[in-house]
Amino acid sequence: MKLDRKEIIEALESITVPGEGKNMVESGAVQNVMTFGDEVVVDLVIGNPSLQAKKKAEVEIMKVIHDKVYEKAKIKVNIKVETPEKPEIKGKSIPGIKNIVAVASGKGGVGKSTITANIAATLAKMGFKVGVLDADIYGPSAPIMFDVADQKPLAVDIDGKSKMKPIENYGVKILSIGFFTQPNQAVIWRGPMAAKALNQMIFDAAWGELDFLLLDLPPGTGDIHLSIMQSLPITGAVVVSTPQNVALADARKGVAMFQQESINVPVLGIVENMAYFTPEELPDNKYYIFGKEGAKNLSEDLQVPFLGEIPLVQSIREAGDVGRPAALQENTPLADAFDQLTKNVVQEVVSRNQSLPPTEAIAITTMAGCSAVKK
Repeated sequence: MKLDRKEIIEALESITVPGEGKNMVESGAVQNVMTFGDEVVVDLVIGNPSLQAKKKAEVEIMKVIHDKVYEKAKIKVNIKVETPEKPEIKGKSIPGIKNIVAVASGKGGVGKSTITANIAATLAKMGFKVGVLDADIYGPSAPIMFDVADQKPLAVDIDGKSKMKPIENYGVKILSIGFFTQPNQAVIWRGPMAAKALNQMIFDAAWGELDFLLLDLPPGTGDIHLSIMQSLPITGAVVVSTPQNVALADARKGVAMFQQESINVPVLGIVENMAYFTPEELPDNKYYIFGKEGAKNLSEDLQVPFLGEIPLVQSIREAGDVGRPAALQENTPLADAFDQLTKNVVQEVVSRNQSLPPTEAIAITTMAGCSAVKK
């Protein structure tokens, strides 16, 4: 069977390029098509660097050729990523910090701080140097989740300047407005005061060398988010949602905020928290209380990576209440879920730094079975 190049190109014209309203051939994504008997080679250029986007493009090409041209065709797809030049993100970098990852959610109550704490603990367990900045000025939770609520940051002298020394536990450095307020004290600040407090915790802190600084952002898309993104060159953002439509609608807005042309922070992916309920006495059962795979479907719709799903189990709540992240448990399905989620986050950071202009000079190295970003 000798394949007809013209037929293959016509078949590829039926695949639409998301966001462009054009097909693969018309948009110029298909660079070349070569046939050798029953073999075909397609050279493709895409703008999305995620592994998910590459795989989806490859699958679509193979399917349309098999369906419309020859079902036994041997197909090879060569994919090259060419992203548009990214505008420089304004703001000061922090010496010694390689990657700054914002963890956000469109609405409250979806477990964003829990996800942040467990990703941080998992990164530290893997051997990375990690910090967490609790940027939720009005509802700080990191001190409780890391069992350091009764501690206070000390001042240290760094090159003749007085700096705050972050509190450390489980190998994670932590700063939070919660360290500077009483448990029964509400923070009643206008935006400028909140932004000033955050700037102090960011730039007047002795973070030292970090592979990852995780920013636990407040819910929504407001003043604090803009202040942080104006102050720091964010490597990428992780958006957390639960599966139900109310949360997904707000998660969609959260993704849109980072993708605004004036902001342009790469979205590393979406996490589905409380994906299903598993009772302790029935560990093999899954009950989809809030709906099934809503965040996963949203990630496919928005064409951003799906980073993983975390179940709703009692031990996560108990671990957060006692200040020991559930990810630190050994050899449990929950710890495995956080391990996989964290590896996916790291992989997306690596992919982002390979494909987009870096915020600082970087190189890829390997640590504890994962890739990290180093100077």
